[in-house]
Amino acid sequence: MTVYYTLTFMLLASEMFTFLVLVAPLPHSLRKKLFRFLSESPAVAKVAYGLKITFIFVGVLFIDALQRMFRVTAEADLARSQNSGAQDVRSETNFAARKFYSQRNTYLTGFCLFLSLVLTRTFYIMLDLIHSQEEYAKLKQEMQKSSSGDQTKQIEELKRKLRESEEKVKDFDIVKKQAAQNAKEYDRLSEEFNKKTGSISDKRKD
Repeated sequence: MTVYYTLTFMLLASEMFTFLVLVAPLPHSLRKKLFRFLSESPAVAKVAYGLKITFIFVGVLFIDALQRMFRVTAEADLARSQNSGAQDVRSETNFAARKFYSQRNTYLTGFCLFLSLVLTRTFYIMLDLIHSQEEYAKLKQEMQKSSSGDQTKQIEELKRKLRESEEKVKDFDIVKKQAAQNAKEYDRLSEEFNKKTGSISDKRKD
C-alpha cells in the first residue's frame, strides 16, 4: 500500500477512535469539559482546518480509486470475453489483484469520507444535547427559585395575617377587661344607688 493510502488508513483509524470517544458513556461533567475544549480550543480549530484540507485530498483519491476500479473491472471483463476459450492463470491473477487493490482503495477512501461526515454530525448533535441539558438545568433552577419565592411570599403573608389576628385578639381582651371593669363599677354604683333610693322610699311609705 502506498504512502498516501497508508496515511488515509491512519486517518480512518483515528476517526473511528474519535467516534468511539464521542459516543462513549462518559459522565456529564467530563463530557461537558471535553466538548467545551473541542469547540473552544484554538489548537483544535487549527487541526480541524487542516483536516478539512486533508479530506479534500482524500476526496480526490476516492475519485481516482473509483475510476481505477471501473477501468480494471472493464479490462478484466474484456480480457475474459476475449480469452473465453483458453484462460491464462497469470493474467487472471493479475486482473484479480488489480481489482482487489482498486476496490480496497475505493472502500478505504470512501469510508474515510463517510466517517468524517458522521463524525462531524455526531459532534454537533452531542454539542446541542449538552447545551440543551444546560438550558434545562438553568430553567429548573429558575423554576425552583420562583417556586421558593412564591412560598416565601405566602409564608410572609400568613405571618402578617397571624400578627394581625393576634393584635385583634389582644384588643378584644383589652375591651373585654374594660367591659368587665365597667360592669363591676356599674353594679357597685347601682347597688349604692339602690341602697340610697331604697331608704328614701321607705321613709315616704311611713
